[in-house]
Amino acid sequence: MICLVRTCSNSLYSSTENMSGNSLVLPIVLWGRNAPTHCISSLLVMDDLATIITGCHDGQICLWDMTADLEISPRGLLFGHTSSITCLSKASAGSDKLYIVSASESGEMCLWDVSDGRCIEFTKLACAHTGIQFYQFTVGTQREGRLLCNGHYPEILVVDATSLEVLYSLVSKISPDWISSMSVIRSHRTQEDTVVAVSVTGILKVWIITADVSRMQDTEPVFEEESKPIYCQGCQSISFCTFTQLSLLVVCSKYWRVFDAGDYSLLCSVPSENDQAWTGGDFIAADKVIIWTEDGCSYIYKLPASCLPASEHFRSDIGKTAEGSVPPLVYSIADRPDKQLLICPPVTRFFYGRREPFHKLLVQGDSGGRLSLWSIPDTSPLQPLSTTAELQVSSTISLQEAFDKLTPLPAGIIDQLSVTPGSEEPIKVTASVYIPSQGRLVCGREDGSIVLVPATQTAIVQLLQGEHMLRRGWPPHRTLRGHRNKVTCLLYPHQVSPRYDQRSLVSGGVDFSVIVWDIFTGEMKHIFCVHGGEITQLLVPPENCSTRVQHCVCSVASDHSVGLLSLRERKCIMLASRHLFPIQVIKWRPCDDYLVVGCSDGSVYVWQMDTGALDRCVMGITAVEILNACDEAAMTRRSLAALKNMAQHKLQTLATNLLASDNADKGNLPKYSHNSLVVQAMKTNLTDPDMHVLFFDVEAVIIQLLTEEAQRPNPTLVSPETLQKSQGSADKGGSFLAGKLFKQVKETIKENIKEHLLDEDEEEEEEQRRREEKSKSLSLLEYNLTMDTAKLFMSCLHAWGLNATLDEVCLSRLGMLKPHCPISFGLLSRGGHMSLMLPTFKESMFRLMAAGQVHVAGGRKMSASEIVGKGTYGVSRAVTTQHLLSVISLANTLMGMTNATFVGEHMKKAPARPPRPGTPEIAKKTPPQVSNPAMQGQIKQGWSQLAAMHCVMLPDLLGLDKFRPPLLEMLARRVAGPLP
Repeated sequence: MICLVRTCSNSLYSSTENMSGNSLVLPIVLWGRNAPTHCISSLLVMDDLATIITGCHDGQICLWDMTADLEISPRGLLFGHTSSITCLSKASAGSDKLYIVSASESGEMCLWDVSDGRCIEFTKLACAHTGIQFYQFTVGTQREGRLLCNGHYPEILVVDATSLEVLYSLVSKISPDWISSMSVIRSHRTQEDTVVAVSVTGILKVWIITADVSRMQDTEPVFEEESKPIYCQGCQSISFCTFTQLSLLVVCSKYWRVFDAGDYSLLCSVPSENDQAWTGGDFIAADKVIIWTEDGCSYIYKLPASCLPASEHFRSDIGKTAEGSVPPLVYSIADRPDKQLLICPPVTRFFYGRREPFHKLLVQGDSGGRLSLWSIPDTSPLQPLSTTAELQVSSTISLQEAFDKLTPLPAGIIDQLSVTPGSEEPIKVTASVYIPSQGRLVCGREDGSIVLVPATQTAIVQLLQGEHMLRRGWPPHRTLRGHRNKVTCLLYPHQVSPRYDQRSLVSGGVDFSVIVWDIFTGEMKHIFCVHGGEITQLLVPPENCSTRVQHCVCSVASDHSVGLLSLRERKCIMLASRHLFPIQVIKWRPCDDYLVVGCSDGSVYVWQMDTGALDRCVMGITAVEILNACDEAAMTRRSLAALKNMAQHKLQTLATNLLASDNADKGNLPKYSHNSLVVQAMKTNLTDPDMHVLFFDVEAVIIQLLTEEAQRPNPTLVSPETLQKSQGSADKGGSFLAGKLFKQVKETIKENIKEHLLDEDEEEEEEQRRREEKSKSLSLLEYNLTMDTAKLFMSCLHAWGLNATLDEVCLSRLGMLKPHCPISFGLLSRGGHMSLMLPTFKESMFRLMAAGQVHVAGGRKMSASEIVGKGTYGVSRAVTTQHLLSVISLANTLMGMTNATFVGEHMKKAPARPPRPGTPEIAKKTPPQVSNPAMQGQIKQGWSQLAAMHCVMLPDLLGLDKFRPPLLEMLARRVAGPLP
């Protein structure tokens, strides 16, 4: 499974990286009923015992909330790593900042804020870490954090816990080798702390760390103080006894041993029994250790008197036979609760609370995404140990179990169109592509069918209540049938390059075929049957290939073959099928007419595209150099294209960035995208069905709303002068905070209307008009994509339940819709890293609230109604701030527009369909006559009230209490109606 992981989420990371600049982009995720695959590879429990973090072999990190009663609930997933998570460590000591660091097998390191799901810092090294220990020390009055890292390299790297910069290294003079495991021994008697490590060859290494040494940077490496063979090959873990500070536990696969931490003398050695392999252990008390095996079983042993510093027999067995008698077994931890076959050994760790609650926990995660924990009692059983006491599991849950408990079940993107008669489960979506220019989502399914559907409308059906719930087969859609089994990949070539016909859609399936469709008529144009395995990838060749290749798509199949399929000639012009191993990467050298194929064994094949001849097959360093040379050429092409694009969109880019805070970072303005909504299909593992993330670009929504407003027949209603006059009267008496927000929106409106009215090129206008007319005549349904997007966005973000009067205004006057299930939001952070809330986050919040662990500003606990209404408000400050600013900005934009109501918007020009049998009656609301000036005033007042409520919430969230009274005073004058 691990080898399949590499290509799962690359498109997601590249798209999120493009979105995570200065633009305000908010993700909303539709998970579907199937929980993501989460094959746990590492785990960590935070010091407060309220959060558990698990990393998986697919590269994602899952956050789990835990109550004081040891109830576990998954909260969210963190995306950013492209390979298996090898280790996790805390990266802060205080309770005010919950920071962790994660490392993957490809050398990536990320620093995360657990409370927000933000990636604070990231880096990539040439070496992979297998263990990280957090170490904090005091220099004067400053407390500094370091990360001690070991792994597939012959030293210990000391990394700054804030910047992830390598400061210096702990190096071996004698027998340098990879470090299997290490531990930091903190000394309360002296200022010297000790790093003890065991190499893969069984040699114990000791380094002394002092405050002076810790400040060393870019100087000579620090060499070991002691190097001693202890004959512990295959060391799995090394643990320091914090209870006595005098013992060291070393666990190897075939035995475990206890050493004196003073001179590293052997005190006790216990061989394994019944061919079981130990994988780790720790001290749970001064006289007890817990050891666990690779099959998930754990055992607690009482140490012999010779290992106990408080005993008179301490060190009495030194120098005697190394393999002593087996110490008495106190407890055997029950085996895994479910006996399902696991594809890799479970991960087990021991943690204990250093402050309330003082639980001692054994935590285990397995390849099925299941988390189990046992609470270790302090007292031993009283009965004789001939019948070993077995400790039962305290709590256990898997991601899929957590999904199955939800009511309603988490929605997929087209579930309403995928439920077949006699089946409870909807047909799984296995491949997707979104076409922003048409607002359409194309979904390939497990049964071989392909569904075309308006993206905003299908999301509205899944997330929001309304009249659409009565309509059978809503929204309008088209189904393409041609594949005999699962659709594995979809490609809309025109979206990648305009040289392709905008009618062509290409799909690949497990039936070995590649089909070309006319996306507007639904007609099957051609079937390519040239591969001997299922199609795994469809790619577009670069712009500067030969003319013949430019009209091809590249297909990759599981039989290790690569094809160039000409859409114009309707034939395969090249089939490369001599590869001996699975294909991992396709690169291009258009200037040399080369197609470069990288395989999983490290081999690289170079093919001539025009002739189909194999130019060469290479391995080793030559193969790496060829792939790197292709990357350099691609980077050059991308850079030139980016410069060209920037020149074309310069004015628009400057205008859209007026909403960025304080106009910061003007020299690094992101490229403006016209797409207010992007739908990105993703999966954590290739075996999973697709889940879909809706990325809303707030600035693009505002630009598109204002563009459409500017194109209305009466331009005097929206002229810059009119807007300035109306907005200027509204700003009088406003506070600094609200005034700044309103001013930014006003300036953005002003600049963009000027741009669209005065500065557009006539030829571009004509081309745009022709394109729109052509696509409109072929669309599934006439509807306003921009207003639908704004409606979906505002309905999801509004804090429902906090003000009943305002909720009624939003429903009846503004046409917004209430969510009928919890909305799973997300947060984009640096470098395309992203956190997504799982649909179980609401249940997690209720549990924390019941335990008294959810607070808002000022230390006040949240009420149940606040949790229902606020969603993520009050829990993640970063997410909530983005939501409030987005709602305020959009509400102010809509307030300055004509007919800015959503009532009936997504049902416009829709055919009436009979309701499903047994569907509850929902009163149909008739759209108000918005041409009435009085109704226009009521709509503007509704948007004003909506902005007012969220403006008042913003100072509360940010702790700016001094702004609240002036805001209320200003808003009372601004809004004629009930205040929140």
